[in-house]
Amino acid sequence: MTLRVPYIADETIERDAEDLLAQFAHVRKVEVTAPIPIEDIVEKHLRLRVEFDDLHRLLGVPRGFGMEPDIFGAIWLETGEIVIDESLDPEERPAMEGRYRFTLGHEGGGHWRLHGPLIQASRGQESLFGDTRQPTVVCRSSQAKERVEFQADLYSSCLLMPRKLVLQAWRDQFGNDNPRVLRRKDRIVAPCDIEEEKLAAVRSFEQARDDEVLEHFSRSFAQQFLVSPVAMRVRLEKLGLLLREVPRQRALLLGW
Repeated sequence: MTLRVPYIADETIERDAEDLLAQFAHVRKVEVTAPIPIEDIVEKHLRLRVEFDDLHRLLGVPRGFGMEPDIFGAIWLETGEIVIDESLDPEERPAMEGRYRFTLGHEGGGHWRLHGPLIQASRGQESLFGDTRQPTVVCRSSQAKERVEFQADLYSSCLLMPRKLVLQAWRDQFGNDNPRVLRRKDRIVAPCDIEEEKLAAVRSFEQARDDEVLEHFSRSFAQQFLVSPVAMRVRLEKLGLLLREVPRQRALLLGW
């Protein structure tokens, strides 16, 4: 199901993630450093119950083409229960640890902190959220553009890659806060008379290549924060540290 949620400013989401980290540090009397102890935050601090299961089987949703999972997480906001799809179990699939941690931050951070109060305020109004025996939110990759999912993704990003820690890691590596700008020499130059459909395909291909290059660049930071290169690339772009075009103000160029 898709939970309808109100607009929340990006700054508000980031501020709440920072508050959660500060609360955790205060209660546990620890200094929060990378990688963020997301399991302790979700299970010990927020006291949410987390388990792994085959979510497609559990929810009766057939797998898509190629048998790859489309559902990676689900949360019961009424009871504080989270189920992560077994395909992300880092004990069984260590390569998925970054994706697992991001999903845990998405469910236990984003949905619980941002959307849990909506459920508390709507108790007794099951018509708004459906059967409470079912998960309040089922997180599917095919619905990533829904507002509720976008908000939870942003929260997880801010929680696992806090602005201050990322900026410090950037300074440690480069000695300053200057952004790095993508400059590829192998771009496809489309003719002026190209058809719109073909032009869209070229642009899509170029964007995918840019993503690939930026993710390669982001890999060392991703390892430091124990997230995927994709998540790290998105965060660095969001913070203005990685740029795809040369801005008018000063910036350093990286040639690939």
